Amino acid sequence: MEVKVKLLKSGYEKEEQFYEDFKGNRILNNEEYFTDETVIFPSNISFPIYMGKGNEEQRKEQFFEAFEVLSRHYISTDREIHLDEKAWHSFLVTQQREYLIEKYPVILESHKEFTNIVTKKFDWENYIYKCVLATEYVEDATSDEQEKIRYYNLIVDNLDMYNYIIKYEVFRNGDFLLKILNIVDELGISSIMKAKIKNRPELGKDERYGRRVIFELNKAYPVVMAPMLEETELKAAVIRELSNYYDVTHIVETVS
Repeated sequence: MEVKVKLLKSGYEKEEQFYEDFKGNRILNNEEYFTDETVIFPSNISFPIYMGKGNEEQRKEQFFEAFEVLSRHYISTDREIHLDEKAWHSFLVTQQREYLIEKYPVILESHKEFTNIVTKKFDWENYIYKCVLATEYVEDATSDEQEKIRYYNLIVDNLDMYNYIIKYEVFRNGDFLLKILNIVDELGISSIMKAKIKNRPELGKDERYGRRVIFELNKAYPVVMAPMLEETELKAAVIRELSNYYDVTHIVETVS
């Protein structure tokens, strides 16, 4: 069922009173918070919007629930809507309040928790953003249900690297993402890409191989046009960048 959503005025995310009015269920009837603009969401079906807590299996279940609901009910909207921060925040506080409180009761405990879960900046660290892009890329790429499941599994199993791919604008496209996932899957290097880089203190305390590979590919652009490379060429580039931090001898032997 379509729902018409009033758009919030700018600045709401910083207002303590906005948070207090959310807790007191006073936002929807307070015209001072809204502009005259509205957007149409194709549904108001709830789905998980925050996967920052819980064990690996619980988080994976929530990701897959979000992927399914988004693909069935939300991705049909224009990108201008389903990638718009204010549209989602407006939708959440006016259409999803009861669900959010039941699912994430911690949002009633502090403004900080509310901001981190409900009105979080809409970028690569936001879970709705992660899920919307993932769903859009996978659904556009294939109609085969088993292939979709394979890609969704690869995204969740390689979430740290996925985050860094969508962090860089030049890599934020489905073709590049799915090529990288295919390469990681084919080479069997998922566990390597997630692992911390050891004995390289100059890189920081929590640097990961996958992050570093994506960082180096981004740094090499446009000399190395990674987003435009064929999969075999991209595979060679991934191995080359990984070799700067990891002994890839056995990986190269596997490819050969």
